[in-house]
Amino acid sequence: MKHSESPGQTLRILTYNVHRWLGTDRKISPTRIAEVIASCQPDIVALQEVRVGRVRAGEVDQAATVASALGMDLHFQPTIRILGEQYGIAVLTRHSSQVVKSGRLPTQSTRPSFEKRSALWVAVEIDGQTIQVVNAHLSLRSGERRTQASALVGPDWIGHPDCAEPAVLLGDFNAPPLSRSYRMIADRLQDAQLSNSFGEPQPTFHTRAPVLRLDHVFVTKSIEVVDAGPVRTPLTRVASDHFPLLAQLRVRKHPKAAGRVREGELAGEFTNRL
Repeated sequence: MKHSESPGQTLRILTYNVHRWLGTDRKISPTRIAEVIASCQPDIVALQEVRVGRVRAGEVDQAATVASALGMDLHFQPTIRILGEQYGIAVLTRHSSQVVKSGRLPTQSTRPSFEKRSALWVAVEIDGQTIQVVNAHLSLRSGERRTQASALVGPDWIGHPDCAEPAVLLGDFNAPPLSRSYRMIADRLQDAQLSNSFGEPQPTFHTRAPVLRLDHVFVTKSIEVVDAGPVRTPLTRVASDHFPLLAQLRVRKHPKAAGRVREGELAGEFTNRL
């Protein structure tokens, strides 16, 4: 684990593709996903492939159950609506927060698409410091993914004047580091895993045989990465087909908030990921 003497607010932020709550054992278990998230002790969580609705008649809403179990507020952006259920991306946080923007990302298809790829921008206030958080889940198609990556760093999202420092862009980008869409983002923002304690970034997909680094946390210049990496435990290996990616960040004090922000120590080490 790296340590820093730099002042600033610290936080733990997690991105996790929960695969519709469906584990590699073919069991649907929102409760198991909640257990994984709780073990990471995050301040902010970005989820992809979130299923909202009831698996069977009489059951409670799955996403609401997870948020309630974690004691977090839930912000949800649907990408699919079908038969009374919704499916999409979400941001959860235990801090004061509000949705700044939610919407679709560009598509190259001329026909109606089943899933509308989207992004969700939430402003989170932690001890007087506002952090802009943008969660996204990009296309599987390379050309469309490049268009979406360009949009995310453009004037509608990360490049928007209101998306000022400090800001975090994270999610499932379906983009390995050698891809053009990854480079479009990494040329503008810092990839948190490049500063991890392992020395080399670690793959996040598939949990049965992790070979691809598709999930990313990108940060702006005013954020220092203390550590970042996938959380690998017996539970995360079965809960979804993606490993959750946890980043511990230190947010440098904003001059206007310097008198109100308390410097904190990191709340423990990473869960064992080996």
